[in-house]
Order: sequence, then structure tokens, then C-alpha cells
Amino acid sequence: MSMVQVMSQTQSGGPRADRTPFYGMRIPEDLKKMIKPANNLDKAVFRQLLQIAVKHLESGEVAEEEFLSISSGAVALETLRCVFAGILTALRLAVRAPSSLKSDGFKADLLELKLLPELCTDLAKAAFGSRQEAINESAVASRVRLPHLRSLRWRVDVSISTSALNRIMEPSILAEMTLSDGSVKTFEVPVSKFHELRYNVAYVLREMDNLEQRNILKIQD
Repeated sequence: MSMVQVMSQTQSGGPRADRTPFYGMRIPEDLKKMIKPANNLDKAVFRQLLQIAVKHLESGEVAEEEFLSISSGAVALETLRCVFAGILTALRLAVRAPSSLKSDGFKADLLELKLLPELCTDLAKAAFGSRQEAINESAVASRVRLPHLRSLRWRVDVSISTSALNRIMEPSILAEMTLSDGSVKTFEVPVSKFHELRYNVAYVLREMDNLEQRNILKIQD
């Protein structure tokens, strides 16, 4: 095979070796199951489902009546739900993808999954068009997040004696953390263990900094 042929395959939407598909190394089940029914679906129905998906990503709500109004007995409700789930998965993955993902790359990945070109174009317009900013803002606002630290109080206590020993004079650190969900966590550690914790945290931060310096982890826009 000549070099011209290899370049032609790459430019025409064939397998790309220079980047990872927007869906990662494994095709999500919802996206995989959507391809065949979506290709067989009326294009107007697909675009209606796409509009509902965008609305869902912006507001987080979808009424059952919206599916029923599309179906009207002509298309099975399960088929609509299957295609809708695939559309949602594709749009969500596009939103979460690095900023290096562009519309053309998104469409190329969908074409490799054998989705019809016009459907790929519709999905790309929804993911990278005028509604992109609203979808992104909604995705950030509705994402699942762990509680974060709101405040921290601490003090050093010295245990003069215990039930087992009459005199120990061992200092310990008592910390109280208030989290963003209102919960309060309290823990106590000996000074020696606190120094061990401090050392390990510093070690992890240094390793993370060294890792970030590697070229393979630098994303180029």
C-alpha cells in the first residue's frame, strides 16, 4: 500500500491512530445499541428525539408524553427509548470530552460506528452548536460531586494519664472538619502519625507535579 493510499484512508474518516475516540477505548452499550435503530428511523423522528435530548440536558427533565406524541403507534416506544438513550450518551460524552475534541472529530468517530452521515451531522450540531454553552453549564451544575471542605478547626491536646498508664504526657492533634453538606467530621491522631500524614501528602503532591510534567499528559488544543 502506498503512502498516498494511507493518507487517503486517514482523511476519509478511517481509523485514526493520532487520538482516542470521544467515547474512549470501549464503545458504551447505549451508543452501540442505538446505531441500527437510529439508521432505520425516520430522520424527522430522530431530530425530534435529539431536540428532547438537548432539552433534557439543559433542564434535566423529560415527560413521558413527549415520547408518546412522537410514537403515535408508528414507532415502538422501546425503539424511541433506545435511540434516545444513545443520543444522550453521545452528547454527554461530547460535553465531558477534552477541549481538543472538535465537531469534525466527533462526526468521524460516529461515522466509524456506521451511523448515517446526516445523523452524525445533526448530533454534531447539537453538541457543538449554539446550545453547547447551555448544555455545558447544565452538565456542570448537575454533576455528582462529593462534599468539599468548608472549614477546619484543630487543637493540640496532651494526655496526662489514661486508665492503663498513670503518666504518659503524649500530645495529640484533634481536628474538626465541617463539610459543604453540613456534616461535621472529627478525628484525633498522635503527633507522630500527623507528621507521617504530612510527609505522605507532600510526597503525593510532588509525584503529581512530576507526572504532570510528562509530555504524554499534556493536552494540546
